[in-house]
Parts: sequence; C-alpha cells; structure tokens
Amino acid sequence: MRTGFTPQQMADPEVSASQGAIRRCVRCGFCTATCPTYALLGDERDGPRGRIDLIRAMLETGGPPARSTVTHVDRCLSCLACANACPSGVDYAQLIDHARSHIEAHHRRPFPERALRWILAKVLPHRRRFALALALGRIARPLAPLAAGLRMKRVAAMLKLAPPPPARAVAPDGMVAVATRGRVILLQGCVEPALGPHVQAAAARLIRRAGYEVVLAEGEGCCGAIPEHLGRKAEAQALARANLAAWARAGEHVAIVTTAAGCGTTLKSYQRLVGQAVPARDILEFIGEVGLPPVVTRTGMSVAYHGACSLQHGQRIHALPQALLAEAGFEVRQIAEGHLCCGSAGVYNILQPALATALRDRKAANIAQTGAAVVAAGNIGCMVQIAGVVAAPVVHPVELLDWATGGPAPPVLTPQVLKPRAAKVSAG
Repeated sequence: MRTGFTPQQMADPEVSASQGAIRRCVRCGFCTATCPTYALLGDERDGPRGRIDLIRAMLETGGPPARSTVTHVDRCLSCLACANACPSGVDYAQLIDHARSHIEAHHRRPFPERALRWILAKVLPHRRRFALALALGRIARPLAPLAAGLRMKRVAAMLKLAPPPPARAVAPDGMVAVATRGRVILLQGCVEPALGPHVQAAAARLIRRAGYEVVLAEGEGCCGAIPEHLGRKAEAQALARANLAAWARAGEHVAIVTTAAGCGTTLKSYQRLVGQAVPARDILEFIGEVGLPPVVTRTGMSVAYHGACSLQHGQRIHALPQALLAEAGFEVRQIAEGHLCCGSAGVYNILQPALATALRDRKAANIAQTGAAVVAAGNIGCMVQIAGVVAAPVVHPVELLDWATGGPAPPVLTPQVLKPRAAKVSAG
C-alpha cells in the first residue's frame, strides 16, 4: 500500500515504523476472512485491510481524526488474527497501537466515554483498586438491567461482567523451594489475582513439580496491556519500566512466566514498547519447553480447548496447549471457528458491549456443539467472558495439568461434575 508521509513526519520513529507496516500490505484480503468484526458487520472498514487504509489516511493528515475513523478503530479487538493470516507479514499490532495513541492525543471524546476510559485506566492496572471495584460491582450487579434501561450500556456491561467470588485457591505448598533446574518469576498480574487466584496457585505447584523455584517480584505491577489498549502509551511504558526494575531486583531467573496470555503478549512486545526484551513465557509454553512432570491421574475427561487470541495469534502458540492436555490424559475436542475471538479482548467487552456479546454468544454456541465436559481457556479474560453462558465449567489448562500431575482437582469442578466422571472410570 502506498503512503505519502512527509520527511518531517518520517522523522518520528513511530511514524517510520507504521509506514513500514503499511507498505507491506498488498491488499490481498486474507486478513479479512479471519476478522471477527468483519464477520459480524461485513463492512470493509471493520476489517484489517480497511482499517489500515483509515489509519494511513489519519496519520498522513495528522491532527484530529474523523469521527468515523475513530469508530472503526475502536471496534478493533486487537485479536491479531489478521497478523497471523497475513502472508506479507504486516505488523498490525504496531498500526493499531499507533492509531489508538494518535486518537487519544488528538480526539476529544464525549464526557461519558472519557470518564469511563479514565476509570478503566486508573482502576484495572492496580490490584487493590480492582479488587475493591470488583467487590462493589458484585453488590451492584442486580442494578445492571436498570443501567441498561437508562441507556448506560457500558455501565451495565461492567456490572454484568462482575463474576461471583472465585473458589478458594489451594495453597501452592510454599512458593520457594530448593531449585534443581533454575528459578522463575511468576507474574502476578493485576486482574487475575482477584478473578482467579487458583490459576496461579496451580501454576506454582506445576512449576515446582517440574523442578524450578518460583518467586514473586516485589514492586511488580500491571504489564501495561490495559493502558496501551486505551491509547495511553506513556502510562504503559511507565508500567513496563517499573516491572523491568522489579525483575532486576528479584535476582537471577531463567524466565518470567505468566498464566494470563494477554499479559504474555504484552511482555513479549517490551522490545517495541520500551526497547528491552524480556525472557517471557506463557505457562503452557514454559511447561512445553521443560517437560510435563509425570502424569499420575488420567481421567479421560473431554475438554473443549478455546485458544485465547493473545496466545494463538499474539504469541503464535497453537498446537502446544492441546498436545499437553492430550499428554496429560484428557480428550481434547476442537471448537468450530476456533480462530474467532470470544469478545473479551481486554476491556473490549466494556467499551463495545454489543459486539462483544455477539462474539461471546457465537463462541458459546460453538463450544456447546463439542459436548465436552469442561472448557479450557488460557486467559482470565476469556474465562470470565464465556463462563456465564456455557453449561460446562471453565478452567485454565494449567489447572488440568496440575491435577493430572498430582495436584488437586480444579475448584470449579464440583463433586456434582466429578461424580459422573468417577462412575464412568470405575465402570470402565
């Protein structure tokens, strides 16, 4: 795709990087076939190819963007399915992040939108603030229909997303152990500790069982994904630099392991964000590299594996999670349209509730067709997004791997869920 940036514009490294990405686009349309919003809306401007053209025009013109451009950029999920499908290697992440930063700097949104985005940026990246907001949301959740009736759709969406309190996490038998193979830092994150503490507990047990010492880095915070998705790049960079300092203080380590695929994608983009790469690994990627500990419990339970976009598209980790689950003795079932996003996408389900709900319901229908006993998803956002609309319990794959290698059953697998399985195994 041709560009017309001036020499003065090209002096900006961000513009130079975006120009390189735009020029790689040959408008072949492979990306359009994979785009969730194009699948829903059928509008070229709501597909990657159309958005790239809008972004090119916006950046070349400079200054305040057209309202229509903002609308179509806002509708992008950042699922990166397009980047995964692109035969030309267009760096779509660079373009969409640059576009959001430009819009944030040059476009004045209506006050309710500005207020909501400010709240999201100031609450979600901070564990204690988010935990408090979540507690208040659970109390206020019955008011969601009232908020929707008052045309407060985004407030209603936030209230509906407030899940019940998570099951109590089984203690990971101490985070520090005598290391035989090395030392890893387990990313604490900002949202997952409140929504799914049992996930990180399972990860800690599994990592230790694989022979590694697990430590938490004091002073570590949000990875930066949330503010970056909101176009607040400077805030994302500040969070990234704070994390880098915290990890340096934590001492020698072989990897920074995360159980939230969205965080992992961001950590792996620190080179682009702040100019420093880190040895980031998704928990499933790490276990795939070091080897799954011996399996001691084989249930044969059927599992519908949902590939989080941040894992399969952002980090290009496709078959490994399913291979690990199969190695652990589970029957893995494929979900139709597995490349399509569930609609969570960070804060997308709050900012674009109608589209997010349509994608969620489409994903839930495809999951139901598998008839699986349990659903496994490698990102806390996906887990929360689909848990309320599918009949099967939703877990993180690491919970199943921990269970198979000697840990407790995932807490969401209640006795009512496990009893039929136990009877079937005994009968066999």
